[in-house]
Amino acid sequence: MDEHPTYPAGLRLSGRKVVVVGGGHVAQRRVPALIAAGAEVVLVSPVVTPALEGLAGAGEVTWRRRRYQQGDLAGAWYVVAATDDPVANAAVSEEAEGQRTFCVRADDATQATAWTPAVGRHAGVTVAVLGNRDPRGSAAVRDQIVECLREGRIHPREHRDTTPGVVLVGGGPGDPELMSVAGRRALMEADVVVADRLAPRELLSELSPDVELVDVAKLPRGRSALQTEINRVIVDRALAGKRVVRFKGGDSFVFGRGYEEVLACREAGVPVTVIPGITSPIAVPAVAGIPVTHRGVAHGFSVLSGHLPPDHPDSLVDWGAVASVEGTVLLMMAVENAPAIAEALVEGGRDAGTPVAVLCDGTMPGERTVLATLATLAERLETERVRPPAVIVVGEVVAVAHPAHFS
Repeated sequence: MDEHPTYPAGLRLSGRKVVVVGGGHVAQRRVPALIAAGAEVVLVSPVVTPALEGLAGAGEVTWRRRRYQQGDLAGAWYVVAATDDPVANAAVSEEAEGQRTFCVRADDATQATAWTPAVGRHAGVTVAVLGNRDPRGSAAVRDQIVECLREGRIHPREHRDTTPGVVLVGGGPGDPELMSVAGRRALMEADVVVADRLAPRELLSELSPDVELVDVAKLPRGRSALQTEINRVIVDRALAGKRVVRFKGGDSFVFGRGYEEVLACREAGVPVTVIPGITSPIAVPAVAGIPVTHRGVAHGFSVLSGHLPPDHPDSLVDWGAVASVEGTVLLMMAVENAPAIAEALVEGGRDAGTPVAVLCDGTMPGERTVLATLATLAERLETERVRPPAVIVVGEVVAVAHPAHFS
């Protein structure tokens, strides 16, 4: 085999015939990318995987339901020999060579005239890596490059998105690994970051030194930035030509007052977009091993704010109605008022022995689970010194996850 390096090229296959011989898992991996490139794919194989059969049934490929025959490659611009028969692959390769069509061989790359790189795409950029016939190594390098592209870490600042405006970014439940790649990229493209206390704080260390960081932490029963001031900051910075990221924990629209910020931007004529985050009342129980629904146990769930006690005149929650509905109750911002809420649920008809889990610092290094019942919740919160943030799960799903404790 010639040991010269490969010559990389990007094939423009739109509207051009590509023949794939073989209908197994190799073909299943290759065909969708060829379709995405616009190729007119002809699949030659007596048997194909269900996924490939579905593509043929939908008219996305032409399936010749038989073994390869000489002449099948006529008019092909590119060929993939992907059968499990080396003799058949050699015959395909020989025909391709004879008509000067590049051919990939799944069984023996040394006998092929083309190799398939590990390919990744992001924002109009195609990354193709050939690692000297080391597929795993090529894929690893590709993944690292694409991840950097997605997060904006290898974009020169002069090529980043500098359009003035505001982007609301939900940072998820706390662990930076659970934040979306779109959110991380927005952070890397920001001129100004307006950050909450619960936003994944480790990511702030990745900001460029010239990015302005505005701390608008809202501490329970402590210092708190007024929402009107937050609105003013993001609007003023955007009107000054800056790209502003409003960075907060969870999801901006789940008790995050994000839509108030959207309205403020619209009233000021500031462009505003939203990148949602993984919502904490769903994600935190999942990470802690508690399902919010479970067949035969809970067919629904309610996500409720507990920042006001049940008897508060401004409360919009009908706790009696909540108590009467079967299903899981997920409480946010409820640590302080949890005893009163538990009492209201029992008064509304919930069994005092209903299992409860208090999930403290969910997804973070100090994460812990405090188990209780509605009857014992107040005592457990005090003895375990529970402090916000915490997600409180009320319902039989807690017993599903912790059967030994509630048996």
